[in-house]
Amino acid sequence: MKNNFFTIIAFFGLAAFALSSCSKVPQAEIDAANTAIEQSKLAGAEVYVHESFVALQDSMNSVMVNVESQKSKFFKNYGTAKEQLIGIVTLAENVKQQTEAKKEEMKAESQTLMTETQTLIESNKQLIAQAPKGKEGAAALLAIQGENEALENALTEAKTLFETGDYMATLDKVKATKEKATAINAELTEAFAKFKSKSRR
Repeated sequence: MKNNFFTIIAFFGLAAFALSSCSKVPQAEIDAANTAIEQSKLAGAEVYVHESFVALQDSMNSVMVNVESQKSKFFKNYGTAKEQLIGIVTLAENVKQQTEAKKEEMKAESQTLMTETQTLIESNKQLIAQAPKGKEGAAALLAIQGENEALENALTEAKTLFETGDYMATLDKVKATKEKATAINAELTEAFAKFKSKSRR
């Protein structure tokens, strides 16, 4: 009987320990998850992998709803929430890695486009310098020169953004600048072709 009594006492003791360990708010896990999310945000996840970051935040919000729900219960069990929080830490680390990969991709693309845009702007300068200086097209040529100089300033701004590590803004600016530089180049090339055609007649 004594053995049975001690076995029962031991059983209830273990059960009470198990319940108490599952009934405590998993604050350490919550803090770890919040820290991991904040680190991914500081890396730029909110900007560079916006959808993944929003999904990460939604997951955390969902777990916290579960935690708050358990708080109102007499028999609390945070076991599932604890596992989910550990998963969120891993997810946040993955999102941070995605962010770094995206930034490197945009960095490389920005460098390539800046080089191409610089080449176009220099080509435009040469075409403007070689253009016929007749009165007929002088005003148009002056306007094109002003546009090309504005593009050169825009490219300088893009390079400044690049140096600060803002590759998203750099890419947006340099894409727009290259597009306009390409249009000017096409316009000047076409004008030269027409001029040469008239000269041969």
